[in-house]
Amino acid sequence: MAAEEPAGAGASAKPSGTPTSAPSDTPTTVPSSTPTTAPSETPTSTPTPGTPTAQPTTTPTAKPTTKPPAKVNYALEVEKRLDAWGYPVGTVDGKVTLRTKQALCAWRETNGLPISRGRLTTGDVRSVLLAKNRPAPNKPNGLYVNKTCQMLYQVVNNTYRRIVWVSTGAAGYDTPNRTGKVWRKWAGAHESSLYDDAYMYDSIYFLKDRPGIALHGSRANSLVKTYPASHRCIRVMRPQIHEIFQETKIGTRVSVYGKY
Repeated sequence: MAAEEPAGAGASAKPSGTPTSAPSDTPTTVPSSTPTTAPSETPTSTPTPGTPTAQPTTTPTAKPTTKPPAKVNYALEVEKRLDAWGYPVGTVDGKVTLRTKQALCAWRETNGLPISRGRLTTGDVRSVLLAKNRPAPNKPNGLYVNKTCQMLYQVVNNTYRRIVWVSTGAAGYDTPNRTGKVWRKWAGAHESSLYDDAYMYDSIYFLKDRPGIALHGSRANSLVKTYPASHRCIRVMRPQIHEIFQETKIGTRVSVYGKY
């Protein structure tokens, strides 16, 4: 009969094929493919859709160093040029007055442009400001009165020696469009033989069949209007008429033309 094992002997001895501890279903280390912390479903900051994170800079950080070009007063520049070339405009102030229009009318004529006393146009501005000098006349020596412009041209040796304002005959006293020659000169002042208290200065007569018609100065320059205002004669400013009188010889050509 076999001997019985002592009590407790089976408890202290373990079978050699049995592990010392029970296997665990949970690994002791976390695989590298598994994050160490659980991901959060809530972002740390919530961006506002459509709103940039920084305000764009729309204002330049420094002011421009250049100023916009100043506006050009073309009427003033035209007046300056015309006045410098001997086309009388009156006061050079950039205002296109009736006197300025007379000068523009003369400029158009002497440059072969359509003759009128109309307003200043873009074409006039270009014509005047791009011109290099005053044009030369294509007329022989003489005195030329344009009734449209109410201007007189004194042509001497292929130049416009003078361009001056005149006032020709008013309605009912129209100065005839004629070409004649100086046949008489009367220096100084004398009273008209046709009209009482009408004084004429340095008169130049040029139509023998119309002996009362002359170029002359008047008692006051204010009588030389911007429009026809005389009794058929041609009123000229003083002292211009005095200078023209001294330089004009008997036999000089005088031509009146145009229509106001």
